[in-house]
Amino acid sequence: MALSVDIRKKMGDFQLEVRFEAENECLALLGASGCGKSVTLRCIAGILTPDEGKIVLDGVTLFDSAAKIDLPPQKRNVGYLFQQYALFPNMTVRQNIAAAVRCKLRRKAVTEEKLRQFRLEEVADKRPGQISGGQQQRTALARILASEPKVILLDEPFSALDSYLKYQLEVELAETLEQFPGTILWVSHDRNEVFRNCRRVCVLDQGKSQGTFTLRELFHEPVTEAAARLSGCKNYADAVPQGTSVSLPEWGLTLECGKEVSADISRIGIRAHHVTMAAANAPGAFPCNVLRVIQDVFVTIVLLRPEGAAPDAPPLRMELDRDVWHAAEDKKHVWVSIQPRDILLLK
Repeated sequence: MALSVDIRKKMGDFQLEVRFEAENECLALLGASGCGKSVTLRCIAGILTPDEGKIVLDGVTLFDSAAKIDLPPQKRNVGYLFQQYALFPNMTVRQNIAAAVRCKLRRKAVTEEKLRQFRLEEVADKRPGQISGGQQQRTALARILASEPKVILLDEPFSALDSYLKYQLEVELAETLEQFPGTILWVSHDRNEVFRNCRRVCVLDQGKSQGTFTLRELFHEPVTEAAARLSGCKNYADAVPQGTSVSLPEWGLTLECGKEVSADISRIGIRAHHVTMAAANAPGAFPCNVLRVIQDVFVTIVLLRPEGAAPDAPPLRMELDRDVWHAAEDKKHVWVSIQPRDILLLK
């Protein structure tokens, strides 16, 4: 494995327990704010010291609590792109890049090469405060790659940018990183960003890693509710397995799953766009009362209560094309259906 992480760290009431392995790939660490993503990166970089565990990069042990190994950050060959880039404010762009080159004999040549590669020649003699956010990010990346790291850590690289600039820089960053031969850890809470740039995802929830998934597994077979929530699923209910179906007591429904449901399934998830309008006589269709209609930018969100649901049951969220909802004759009572393949079975 290019990078192997198995660490634990307690910080007040927060307990970090993270375990994953990454090849020479772009692996996402996906989780809500405060779940431990940035803490994990700081432990890998050597900025924070775990209480116990082990970190190995390309066969070199960076940290091992049992063997009392804890390499300093400058010996770890780790490139860290901080959220605010952490450029030296009193240095020029050229000086910031040069500071990362370890070999003095190659410093000038490598610096000029990175200035050309990242299109920074025109601002080479300006300081970070005198250049744009995009130029600051390119300077930070140039500095990282000038140090010839074996792993790059990206800590929510677009969190400080507006949406338009974020899109532009994301494309540039992806093009730059395509040529990087090592491991990239991309920290994010944005599933769309992860989907566009990574192929595998390690899910973190309240300080604990929930396993590593391919993108297909995360969106089609997330296994846990934490993973399903991070993948964008909006509907959840307690479930009782019944052969190839599940009983949902809160909603007063029994839904067919199309396959045997294991006994350890206790919850189900249903994506809002998989709840669809149906004819009253359609197979598996069930009636609902409309609780609320919300017009979003491109879709209509309809909050439903299945007939027979408990009064305190969570609403069933349906998202559909605005024209489809506009064409509905009855906007107070509707029939909907959910395909068996679209029911997420969660432990």
